[in-house]
Amino acid sequence: MRKEKNLRRSLESMVFGANTPAGRAYDIAHLTVIVMSVLITMASSVVSINRVHGTLLSSAEWVLTVIFTVDYFFRLYSVSRRLSYAGSFFGIVDLVSILPTYISILVPGTRFLSTIRFLRILRVFRVFNLSLYQKEMHALYRAIRLSRRRIAVFIFFVLVCVVVMGSLMYTIEGPDNGFSSIPLSVYWAIVTLTTVGYGDVSPQTPLGQLLANVIMLLGYSIIVIPTGIVVTAKHEESAVRGSGLCSECGAQDHQKDAVYCRKCGAELKGNGNGSTQEHS
Repeated sequence: MRKEKNLRRSLESMVFGANTPAGRAYDIAHLTVIVMSVLITMASSVVSINRVHGTLLSSAEWVLTVIFTVDYFFRLYSVSRRLSYAGSFFGIVDLVSILPTYISILVPGTRFLSTIRFLRILRVFRVFNLSLYQKEMHALYRAIRLSRRRIAVFIFFVLVCVVVMGSLMYTIEGPDNGFSSIPLSVYWAIVTLTTVGYGDVSPQTPLGQLLANVIMLLGYSIIVIPTGIVVTAKHEESAVRGSGLCSECGAQDHQKDAVYCRKCGAELKGNGNGSTQEHS
């Protein structure tokens, strides 16, 4: 019993432990197999390649499916709360990425479902659990979190712009010039504002072309705003450190030796005898 427990513990450390030597090696090998799987799936979708190398690609797909299956059962076996892992996001991704190949045996013509395996590429983010990247990931996460309200306001502003501009374009151009509905006009406004410009729908009247010019210039002017929002948030965070101001909710007037915010409970960075000294 103890031997089995130790085996499960070692296996869990290897499969889920990104900061152990065995865990890093397992993650790198796992990510390599995922990339190979993605490349094989992409190659299989090319008719000319599949016609010549279809048998080889199919065999490689089965080999990778077996590897993914073993990996899934390793994970399921090593964790103490199996249902919790099976119902988690990555647990579901691991399962649905191996099912299509087996289903194709019973139901011919479903091999296209193998593209679901692309979901496994999300596991590439496990590499960011390595201590080498933890500081950078935390900084990125914190910058986005600090500016989440401004980003939400920015997105709302963009949505209002495209709805208004799309409605105006529908009124100006109308169905005769390809703007057959307001949703289609809003789609055109989004494509134009983001400077993508598919060209499937375009204004024909001088007034409509003038409005299109306005939207294009507006798109160029707002494209850098999200970057500025995040950078500003980082500068503001640096400015409030040590000032007794909570960077999460903005609450002020904390005690000099306070470690956590009195309002939201967030950690106060560099405040008085902050957490770094408190826990040292």
